[in-house]
Amino acid sequence: MHILFITSTRLGDAILSTGLLDTLLRRYPQADFTIACGPVAAGLFAHMPRRVRTIVMVKRTYDRHWFDLWRQCRGRRWDICIDLRGSITSYFLRVGRRYVMRGGRRPGRRIAHIGALLSLTPAPLPVTWTSQVERAQASRMLGTGVNWVALGPTANWDGKIWPAERFVALFNLLRAADPGLRPVVLYGPGEAEQARARPVLAQLPDALDTGGTLSVTQVAALMGQCTLFIGNDSGLMHLAAASGIPTLGLFGRSRASEYAPCGPWARAVVAPGPEGEAPMQGLHVEQVAQAALALLRQWRDRKR
Repeated sequence: MHILFITSTRLGDAILSTGLLDTLLRRYPQADFTIACGPVAAGLFAHMPRRVRTIVMVKRTYDRHWFDLWRQCRGRRWDICIDLRGSITSYFLRVGRRYVMRGGRRPGRRIAHIGALLSLTPAPLPVTWTSQVERAQASRMLGTGVNWVALGPTANWDGKIWPAERFVALFNLLRAADPGLRPVVLYGPGEAEQARARPVLAQLPDALDTGGTLSVTQVAALMGQCTLFIGNDSGLMHLAAASGIPTLGLFGRSRASEYAPCGPWARAVVAPGPEGEAPMQGLHVEQVAQAALALLRQWRDRKR
């Protein structure tokens, strides 16, 4: 049995689709999977069970990337095609059952729209797939006896970014309440990401700097061993929630009603003002600290 799964070019949306993939893995234990996604999201599926191929879709003018996908998939009959991009590609392939999600933005949780494609209510929560080698590497990086707080001070555009000095003040408040905490700063590759993370690293001298060189699944393995994640609305935020750790997403210029983190211990703190238009500067350090400490208390009480 062969399943073609067409998912997002963006990392965050691709992560939200992993719960649907996990459902298909359990529902069809005899199936193999081909994933089609953008370059940024491709590494997310590196250790997915029964994945036989990842087709990396590089955007081309005049939507020619869809023709490239069709050309790479036309030689096989697909038992199921899941298309979260709302394309017409699957209609030109030999497909037994196709499920195509309508394109464009619409109100409501993105994860709910994804789950509704297979009439799944509630929608399945995102998951991560990491290797034993990556988990061992994360253990060596973090060591033992430390409660790590992962900070995600970057995002794909500046309007979504909480000021760096507030991340620093936030962590200092958290450590005052719990001296056993230590920060690890996460960010993506490239000079822009490094520039956004640099002020936080400079003011937290004992922070572990991950350097922006880790793969998506290496970061997921690292997050899985942290005590808490606090960060802007980003792919890293969704990855943290998918790893199952307490996750606090910070929202202002993006909509928590659509993209709040999804996980058993995932919460959002929203800046005051019109949804999706509120400046991140309106989100106060004390407000975020209170939400973070409350989330940690709930998580620790449940673990007892």
